[in-house]
Order: sequence, then C-alpha cells, then structure tokens
Amino acid sequence: MAANNIIEVRNLRKIYRVGLVDVPALRGVDLSVREGEFLAVVGPSGSGKSTLFHIIGGLTGPTEGHVLVDGIDLATLNDAQRTRLRRNKVGFIFQRFNLLPTLTGAGNIEIARDIAGTNGYDREQFQKILDVLGIAHRLRHRPSEMSGGEQQRVAIARALVNHPAIVLADEPTGNLDTENSQAVLGVLRDVNKRLGQTILMITHNPEAAAVADRTVAMRDGRIVA
Repeated sequence: MAANNIIEVRNLRKIYRVGLVDVPALRGVDLSVREGEFLAVVGPSGSGKSTLFHIIGGLTGPTEGHVLVDGIDLATLNDAQRTRLRRNKVGFIFQRFNLLPTLTGAGNIEIARDIAGTNGYDREQFQKILDVLGIAHRLRHRPSEMSGGEQQRVAIARALVNHPAIVLADEPTGNLDTENSQAVLGVLRDVNKRLGQTILMITHNPEAAAVADRTVAMRDGRIVA
C-alpha cells in the first residue's frame, strides 16, 4: 500500500446469487484514494457503486480481491474485527439521515461517540466540525424540528465525531432539495479542505460529483473513466 493512499482496492469482484443465476456486481475494480482526498464515484443504478461502497465500509465482503483501509486488509479480519474497524476508522453518511427521532441532534451525535468510545474524540476538533457545519444552535432540537439540510448536517457531525480515517457518503444529497443539496455539498467540501478529512462519496448526480477533487465513473461493475 502506497504511503499516502488511505484506501486501496485491488481486483475487486462481487457476485450475487439470485436463484440459480450468478449476477456480477463488480468485475475487477482497482481504485486508490489518497489521504485527504475528496473522491466522487458516479454511475447509474446497477453500476456497482453501492456494492463498492459497502465492501470498502466493511458492511459486506467481496467474492474476490482485496480492500485495504488505512493499511488494514479487510480480508484478514473476522466479523468482530470488521465491526471495530467500522466503529473506529469509518464514518458513514447515508441518503436517509437515519437519525433517532426521540433524541435531539446532540443525542444522536453522542450515541455515535459512546458506541466508539472516547479514543477518537477530540473536543476541540469537534467544535471545529460544528463551526464548519453551522449547527451548534440546532443541537437541542429533535429531527422533526429540523429541516432536511439540518438533519443531514447532524448526520455529518455524527459521522465525524470520532475523527475517522475516512468518511463514506452514500448519495448524501439524495433526499434534499437543490438549495439544501448545495449547502450540504459545500459543507462536505469545507470539511475536506479545512479539516483534511478524506471523503469518498457515491452519487448518480454529476453536479454533486463536481465538488470533489477527482471523479471516477462506473458502469456495469467496472471503472470506465
């Protein structure tokens, strides 16, 4: 693994069994992401980008190939070790905000911190994150009292609270209107530039991908551009 690459994907293949038929989702993907880079993976539905996202995040395993995250080969880990890696090294942002409705914004963030423990938590760093996100004044509110953009900002704070090595964002603007989408993309750009956070974002939207440092296009389980 190159010293400045925080993610390396090597000859990644994934085949799903549907009845008696093998359906290939990934067909030999190679990809490197540099530390501190903002990379967008674009492609239509069925291109394999979501499968790639889930394998890099340790949510599912490949049929063949290797993924190294911060120097760790996921293929060498058992289920418990993969869970610890996700908890300590990966922050997830999803299209559906996945906030707990009975908790305030602060409560949703604190749960992520508590699950991971305090090893990665830096109060001063987290205050910087809140400053970038501009949501400190909304953290006492429940999700139902927030706009979609505010909920997504809370979800971003939750992903960043333990300062993970990489943030994986799955269609982070998919449930937002144009104005909120642009605001959230601006926040991700700021988080990347001002805090040096590595971000890998998958999206079907070329306009969203345009905020990234680099764009990779997928089609039919392969990187095509």
